[in-house]
Parts: sequence; C-alpha cells; structure tokens
Amino acid sequence: MKKDFLKLNDLTKVEVLELLKQATELKQFKINGTSHKPLEGKTLGMIFNKNSTRTRISFEVGMFELGGHSLFLTPDQMQLGRGESIADSARVLSRYLDGILIRTFDFKEIEELAKHASIPVINGLTDLNHPIQIMSDLFTIQEKLGHLDDIKIAYVGDGNNVAYSWINAAAMFNLRLSVACPASCKPELPKEISIPDSIEITEDPIVAVKDADVIYTDVWVSMGQEETNKKVSLLKPYQINQPLVDAAKAETLVMHCLPAHREMEITSEVLEGKHSVVFEQAENRLHLQKALLKKLLS
Repeated sequence: MKKDFLKLNDLTKVEVLELLKQATELKQFKINGTSHKPLEGKTLGMIFNKNSTRTRISFEVGMFELGGHSLFLTPDQMQLGRGESIADSARVLSRYLDGILIRTFDFKEIEELAKHASIPVINGLTDLNHPIQIMSDLFTIQEKLGHLDDIKIAYVGDGNNVAYSWINAAAMFNLRLSVACPASCKPELPKEISIPDSIEITEDPIVAVKDADVIYTDVWVSMGQEETNKKVSLLKPYQINQPLVDAAKAETLVMHCLPAHREMEITSEVLEGKHSVVFEQAENRLHLQKALLKKLLS
C-alpha cells in the first residue's frame, strides 16, 4: 500500500526517529564515498509551481545518489497548467512514475493529487506547511545536541508555514516551543492535533528566547506574497540579532531555513556567527530527504 508524506503527522514519532537514524547512515555513506543505490530504476516526478533552490537540487541529487532518476516539471510544461484536472494528471503520472514531489501554493492541491495518485506523493512545501523542512531540522538538532529530549525551540518572526510545521513537530516530540510574532502574524494552529501546554505564542521575542536551545527564523515575506512596509515594520522588533541571541542559552543554535534576507529577519553577524548552523542545516535536507525517498519509493 502506497504511503504519502503530506504533513508531519502522516508519520508516527517512531517512523520519524527511524528516518533520522537512516539519514545519519546515508550521510556517513556520502562522507565515506560508499555507493548505495536502492532506488535504481525508479523515477521521481517533481512538480514545481513555486521556485526553489534547496528543495529542487537536494531532491534531484538525492535521487541520483540513490540510483534513481528525477524529472523537473513546471506548469508551463504540463497540461496541468492548461486546464487538465489534478485528478486526471495524478492518474496519468502514476502510470509513468514511481513517486511525485510537489511544491505549490494550496495544500488542497496536494491532497487532491495524493487522493487520485496510486504512487507516493511528497509535499515539497505549501502555503500551509513545510513538513520536509522541519523533519530535516529535527535531524540537524539531534545531530548537534545529541538528542531531542526536553529542548526548547524559539521561533521568532512571521507565523508562516514553517511555524505551523514546528507546532506539529513540537506536539509530536513534546518539545517546548515558543513562537514570538506580532498579533497580526500569528500562525495557524493545526486542526489535526491537540495543542499541548508546552507550546506558547507570545509577542515578546525576549520571552521566547529565554533558555532556548534553538533560535529559529524564516523570511518575513513568503514566496508569492506581496511585501508591505507595514508588515516589515511590524516584524522589525523580531529580527535575530546578537542582543537577542545573547538573551538565550550560551550554547544556543541559530537556524534559518533559507533563503535569508540579511539585515532583515537576521543579521549577517548572527548568520555567520558561532551559533549559526544554517548551512549545515541546508546540507542536511539532502540526507533526510534521501532517507524519506528510500522509505517511500523502495
């Protein structure tokens, strides 16, 4: 029976932990130059309705390193962009491919695609959520701290799709999560889970980062949204800068899922500083996604 990955809760905590373990092994294979090709003869179709650097390249490289092949597909190259229904496209693609990755705006499009596809569908990002990013971030945190037990995440900035997915992850792993954002930028709360007391939403970034093991941020204006001076002005007090980092634990990690707008949501000083694991975080997308591809497409 095929399995999709549309949201973090499509996997159990045990399954996520197993993927983190598998990602560690696959990363070591790459470091050692060990060939590992369990997806030989498999093809992943990648539908991108939103532009991408990390998602596209890491999935393409991941499929190649696992022995498979990937096809990059955009709306202007497909009848999907000229009126063919998602349901019909899903049924046709299922006869050609072994899996579908889709990065798009509306989460309902991914649900519709998965409903009619007979092959695994992977969420590469929607306006609602970004589960593959958060699962990869859990891998980075575990790699750096050695565990995921009793840690505090401070998410500071716009309550967007990444914040939504962090709420899912915090509930799954019983993490302490403090989301700091203006009242008008609060994240949507996932309806499929109960929100534990360990998750708080505050308007005070200093409160959020107190005792934080990880400080996390994302762009203030997501792709497809119009930048407004009002929103940027509202978010200025939520910039990740050195004084804010100094208010957290001495060994706190700073994470950003990129692309970064330096001197806006994060300063160059912090991004390039000793607390930053941003570029290792970006690399780990490759290893975690390879683990997911191996699980779903093998």
